[in-house]
Amino acid sequence: MNILISGGTGFIGKALCQHFLAQGHSLYVISRQPDQVNHLFGQPVMAAKDPMVWLNQPMDVVINLAGAPIADARWSETRKNLLLDSRISPTRQLINYMQQVVQKPKVFISGSAIGIYGAHGSEPVPESGTCHDDFAHRLCLQWEAEALAANTMGIRTCLLRTGLVLAHDGGMLSRLLPIFKLGLGGKIGSGQQYMPWIHREDLINIIQYLIEQKDLDGAVNATAPHPVSNAVFSRVLASSLNRPLLLPVPAFILNLALGEMAEMLLNGANVVPARLLEHGFTFRYKTLTTALQEINTR
Repeated sequence: MNILISGGTGFIGKALCQHFLAQGHSLYVISRQPDQVNHLFGQPVMAAKDPMVWLNQPMDVVINLAGAPIADARWSETRKNLLLDSRISPTRQLINYMQQVVQKPKVFISGSAIGIYGAHGSEPVPESGTCHDDFAHRLCLQWEAEALAANTMGIRTCLLRTGLVLAHDGGMLSRLLPIFKLGLGGKIGSGQQYMPWIHREDLINIIQYLIEQKDLDGAVNATAPHPVSNAVFSRVLASSLNRPLLLPVPAFILNLALGEMAEMLLNGANVVPARLLEHGFTFRYKTLTTALQEINTR
């Protein structure tokens, strides 16, 4: 297949590209630094800043994973604008491209996040769950609205609502591991807020599954079937490293340090992958314990 990917050099995108290359697919990567793409993957990959250079090259699949990391800095108004623009602009770029190509792709898979649901209690939240208004919700809502323009072109569109992605070489876990290895980890706030997670390998397999399953479209929760609270996540992570769990982080400290972004860490939702389970998708890492065991052996 010919696969066009935006965000193909990031934490998720790089692993996804390696997955597709191993299968023998042809990759077309949108990158701000196209000259570095082949060096990154170690084999020929087409790269450009603008997908319009490939208007005469039919694509079977278009995948949109572009977006600045949401938890890398305090949410100032400038940072909020960056988070929004880094998602909306690449999505519009891909929509514009798909509007102009004669042969439309079979499927468009566009990134989103479980932040669209906002704060919830312990009640399981499927794709049909209610949403509570906050910045993360509004960000994801606008992101998804842009992507859904592909539906008007007759392109099957999947909205990938991803949880906390776990892997050995990046993401939020790379920030937590040094702290927990020193025995300084602990729950955040009350610890009762949920932290829906997904092993990166399962996320890649979900994307592959969405390409293959022609009857799946719309919102898809890309989370493991057994989400856990922050307290449980912290305890399992510490146990997997044979370290104590000593220092809880009080909510007021986070609010002082992070401002509005603290709400993302202090509140959560018990998001479940209802549609994937209904369709028969098989998770390799169903529990946090098995996921962390694999990661910590790397």
